[in-house]
Amino acid sequence: MDGLGRRGSRRPRPARTLIRLESTPLATGTEPELNSGGVRTPTRAAIAAPHLRTDRWWLQPAATAGGLLAFIVYSTWRAFANTDYYAAPYVSPFYSPCLAENCEPMRAGPNWEIFGGWWGLSPALLILIFPLGFRLTCYYYRKAYYRGFWASPPACAVAEPHKKYTGETRFPLILQNIHRYFFYAAILVAGILTYDTVLAFRDEHYEWGHMGLGTLVFLVNIVLIWAYTLSCHSCRHIVGGQLKHFSKHPVRYRMWQWVGKLNARHMLLAWASLVSVALADFYVYLVASGAFDDPRLF
Repeated sequence: MDGLGRRGSRRPRPARTLIRLESTPLATGTEPELNSGGVRTPTRAAIAAPHLRTDRWWLQPAATAGGLLAFIVYSTWRAFANTDYYAAPYVSPFYSPCLAENCEPMRAGPNWEIFGGWWGLSPALLILIFPLGFRLTCYYYRKAYYRGFWASPPACAVAEPHKKYTGETRFPLILQNIHRYFFYAAILVAGILTYDTVLAFRDEHYEWGHMGLGTLVFLVNIVLIWAYTLSCHSCRHIVGGQLKHFSKHPVRYRMWQWVGKLNARHMLLAWASLVSVALADFYVYLVASGAFDDPRLF
């Protein structure tokens, strides 16, 4: 009996095979050229295959790019239109608050003419920079347009075409670091849109105690706007960051947990709020242009 407690000789162990990814040939039987660009350069990690996935990985970045392009086209048209953005008691979220004198007068609305009469372009261009800046620097939207437009990388386990990668250390991507300041501005904008939603409980004669279909559109939109804003990574860090002991800060810990649950749905809330704010603007456009009469619920 041997040292293993059984009779007979030891069984030979199977030899271990080490597989080196950089030496694995392509499906076509050719080796990648190191100077062909992208990750297949001497300064990048060696990946033998042009991509490691054979599924239709391009569908998701293509759909992302299509959705973002659709919103960009629509919001650009509405921002420069400078018309049909107010139909009492509704004001388009693209034009609120009004920061110039060339806005349509909104009774008891957010008319803050701090830019005076020298501004001749659409007043929407003064306010859209803040919510758009917040979304543009948002962690989810970075992922969306990095993949959808810049192919950096186009998808998980897919080789990117760029020869160098500098991250967010150079202009213009270094501006992503001001995301927290756009978050503060987004909180202010969300508060103003909440005020607009309260004003939506009036009728066209500014009488209180009424609700139309547009009121419901505004209510859904502001709920999604707040949910997306509070699910932001910056909000999560502000609520629970720089704490050494959660046990000594039970209130902030509870808030951090709640924001964390929203943060887990940040992508869904980003798209839902993007669609809702566009629909709210489009609804106001239909009512203001006379193409649609706002149904009164009571």
